[in-house]
Amino acid sequence: MTDRDADGMRVRRAVLGDAHVDRATAAADAFTTDFQHFITRNVWGDVWGRPGLDRHTRSMVTVAVLTALRAEAELELHLRAALRNGVTTDEIKEVLLHVAAYAGVPASNSAFALASRVLREEGALPAGGPAPDDESARHDGDAAASG
Repeated sequence: MTDRDADGMRVRRAVLGDAHVDRATAAADAFTTDFQHFITRNVWGDVWGRPGLDRHTRSMVTVAVLTALRAEAELELHLRAALRNGVTTDEIKEVLLHVAAYAGVPASNSAFALASRVLREEGALPAGGPAPDDESARHDGDAAASG
C-alpha cells in the first residue's frame, strides 16, 4: 500500500465510517478491486484530502452534485457522511433547495424524500410527519394543488 492509498483510506474511513468501508472492501472481487483502489487513492486521497476545502464544505458540494445527478444510492451514503462531517439538517435542506433552482425540481424532490428518511434514521430529524415513501411527502405541491 502506498502513502496515497493509506492517506485515502484514512480519509475514506473518517468520512464514510469504518462499517461502510469494511463492507465495501470485503465485497471487492477480481472485477471490482481495481475500482476500490482507484476511489480510495484518487477520490479519497487526492480529492477529499486536498487542503482547499474542509470536509464540511466538500460534503455539501457532494450532496448537491449527487442530487443533480440523481445518484440516490450514493446520495444516501453521502447524506450520512455529511452529518458525520458536521453538516446540519438546515444546511442539507438549503443545499437541496438550491439544487432545485439549478438542476431541477424532480431531482431535489427525490432527494428531499431520501434525505427525510436518512435524517430520521440517523436521529437528525424527529420521527413523525408523513413517511418518506408517502406520495404526499414527495409531491406535496401536487397534493396541495389537487386538495
